Amino acid sequence: MPLSRPAAAEHSPYYGTYINLIPEGADPLVLLREQPTTLKALLAPLSDEQALFRYALGKWSIKEALVHIIDTERIFAYRALRIGRGDQTPLPGFDQNDYVPESGADARSLADIWAEYDAVRAATLTLLTSFPDAAFDRIGTASNGPMSVRALAYILPGHEANHIAVFRERYLPALVQ
Repeated sequence: MPLSRPAAAEHSPYYGTYINLIPEGADPLVLLREQPTTLKALLAPLSDEQALFRYALGKWSIKEALVHIIDTERIFAYRALRIGRGDQTPLPGFDQNDYVPESGADARSLADIWAEYDAVRAATLTLLTSFPDAAFDRIGTASNGPMSVRALAYILPGHEANHIAVFRERYLPALVQ
């Protein structure tokens, strides 16, 4: 049985955007298992040079966007670990715009980025599937707002779904012109 959708009190309003990208009745853990196939079908055929493409001045390259997905997943999985284990220490936010330039993504090969992506996704799934049902109900504080493990389980695939849409709508059409 899929995890129930998180209630509004389980997350800050900002994260509702990602949660709402998960179709009603869908299991977010199944989506986390399926998304690598979708993402790789879109981007794995690209060369390292093509993956340096930015659809507009000041936007991230495809490589940077991929490493951003990885970094964000790590942070959200860490939040799930802390909250799922009952840790009530407030967890700080992070500024993605500070992380991306420091990632060195454009100097890395796509093969290396995909290997990291696969490792992080495997670790995230192992963590989430290890939780007893009660852990998903636990609520802590992250980025100065409430955050449940259930919400994080939805936010993770929702965040990636958002980026898949951006790749489809903005990067790939401009790349093939």
